[in-house]
Amino acid sequence: MWCGNIRRRSAGCQQRGFWPSFLEASVKNAHTISSQSPISPSPPQSEQEVDKISLLVFITFSVRSQDIRNTVGNIPMEWYKDYPHIGYDLDGKKIFKPIRNKDELDEFLDKMENPDYWRTVQDKMTGADIRLSDEQVDLVHRLQQGKFGDVNFNEYEPAIDFFSNEVMIHPVTNRPQDKRSFIPSLIEKEKVGKLVHAIKMGWIKPRRPKETTPQYYDLWAKEDPNSILGRHKMHVPAPKMKLPGHQESYNPPPEYLLSEEERLAWEQQDPEDRKLSFLPQKFACLRAVPAYSRFIHERFERCLDLYLCPRQRKMRVNVNPEDLIPKLPKPKDLQPFPTTQSLVYRGHSSLVRSISVSPSGQWLVSGSDDCTVRFWEVSTARCLKTVEVGGAVKGVAWNPNPSICLVAVSYDDTVVLLNPGLGDRLVCTATDQLISSYEEPEEVMDQSVQWAVAEGEGHEQGHRLILKHPKAVRQVTWHGKGDYLACVMPDNGSSLQVVIHQVSKRRTQNPFRKNKGLVQCVSFHPIRPYFFVATQRYVRVYNLIKQELTKKLMANCKWISSMAIHPGGDNVICGSYDCRLAWFDLDLSTKPYKVLRHHKKALRSVAYHRHYPLFASGSDDGSVIVCHGMVYNDLLQNPLIVPVKVLKGHTITHDLGVLDVTFHPTQPWVFSSGADGTVRLFT
Repeated sequence: MWCGNIRRRSAGCQQRGFWPSFLEASVKNAHTISSQSPISPSPPQSEQEVDKISLLVFITFSVRSQDIRNTVGNIPMEWYKDYPHIGYDLDGKKIFKPIRNKDELDEFLDKMENPDYWRTVQDKMTGADIRLSDEQVDLVHRLQQGKFGDVNFNEYEPAIDFFSNEVMIHPVTNRPQDKRSFIPSLIEKEKVGKLVHAIKMGWIKPRRPKETTPQYYDLWAKEDPNSILGRHKMHVPAPKMKLPGHQESYNPPPEYLLSEEERLAWEQQDPEDRKLSFLPQKFACLRAVPAYSRFIHERFERCLDLYLCPRQRKMRVNVNPEDLIPKLPKPKDLQPFPTTQSLVYRGHSSLVRSISVSPSGQWLVSGSDDCTVRFWEVSTARCLKTVEVGGAVKGVAWNPNPSICLVAVSYDDTVVLLNPGLGDRLVCTATDQLISSYEEPEEVMDQSVQWAVAEGEGHEQGHRLILKHPKAVRQVTWHGKGDYLACVMPDNGSSLQVVIHQVSKRRTQNPFRKNKGLVQCVSFHPIRPYFFVATQRYVRVYNLIKQELTKKLMANCKWISSMAIHPGGDNVICGSYDCRLAWFDLDLSTKPYKVLRHHKKALRSVAYHRHYPLFASGSDDGSVIVCHGMVYNDLLQNPLIVPVKVLKGHTITHDLGVLDVTFHPTQPWVFSSGADGTVRLFT
């Protein structure tokens, strides 16, 4: 009775607007307290539980009566959004909102510095900040996880089975049956009467049994022939059958009848290869013609063709053939580039495998299979010096540093550093002093390559240093500074395929623990500390400082033969034995930007010009193709690649043509060496 009065009082308070905001929290607390009892973890439903909550609310109401401030009742608090106050107290005085002059920066600082920021909530009824206690935070976490409010509640208590499966003597209820359970219902009688009347009047018709006989109907009975095009936007009519000719006639002319030889040949052919699917026959009259044996088969084949074979409408496009040719600039606008053969350097008796030009552009060195290295004056084609070596010369490379006069020559398993003694005597003397001033270190390291100083007759010819390698050396190339020299020794089963020599310290190092594939050629980056290694199908770019693989270029060709790097350092060209030249843009992709197939036979050598936008390729077809390759500073603009000239002059010997090409360092001239034993200058 007392709890009922409390409930009525609280309801009256809520109707008159005396239901404060903290009372909601009290009810929530009451829910929490009630959930802590092990009997009922769920919200209250029975009369006793409601009375418990009412009692708790009344106690809270009496204890915290001094906290009742806002009497606006259960209304949306957004109504007070534009007012300075938030409601009225019991005396009817306005309750003003607390001063909130925090901007986002203050809010952020409060969030960072206040350790209780995360557990502080705002009371909508009073505008005050309330700090949640540990018990309330724990309760919120448990409810968010879908758990019971009480920590001690056991949700897996054994259930008490009130009803057992055993049949008892005494019934649960012993009240007598209702009278309506055995008296016919008048309401049902009235419903049945109405249904009987509706059936008699024909308003309700009984369901007919479904017909089991299949129904056939013509799909195109009401089809408008003109509506086919409307239904199918791209309607393609079926192709008409070929009209019968003289062969199909029952009385064909005699030239259409097959002879015995033709009949035997027709029977021996496969059905797909026969021009006619039947044998022409002659009958005296139409009545003597028998039924066609393949009639049903051919009709069925025709139906299959119409049903299964896709039909396609081919749109004929009238294109001007000149529009398909790409718009390229005229070669006259791309000058200068070499156009004519100016000089021929004769003297070698066998094929010239490698050539190199001095940094000044005044001298040319060539290595041949006749075991000689010849030094030429570029402007006169005069052979100034001939140095004999102990084997067929595979590669020559002039040191790119103008303050050092050294030429690397490779033959068999030996690399010889020559001082040709050409040009400035001060440079030649300084080079000899640089080599002779070397002092051996105290600790001698084991190296795979043996360094030796040339003496006697070899020293008089110009030999300065001799490097003995464990295997045959195929290529030599210098670093741009002129102190490092890289050598290639192709061997598929070995890890020692590339070695780098430091001339000033006479040191040799193997940069790779193991080589992936058969190394074809290597090259140093002109600016950055990168090292390019070309195997049969890939070009790998290594960072020498970080000692890691930076990029792996896929050449999309079967066998790479040569490689050259643009002076800017962002583009690479690769020649291959399958007649392709691949241009790579390192900033763009690891796949070729453009693949050129201008040569008819294998490419042997490729080269970039140091200053002009030119590159050249030499091939076994005896030609040198010069292309304009302009690289722009604007990264959004692609390189312009235009073939400008085909230079011919070498004769093909033993199926070999041009073996090496190189550009003059300052002029737009190109040198080429061939299997005919000559070196040619195109200007």
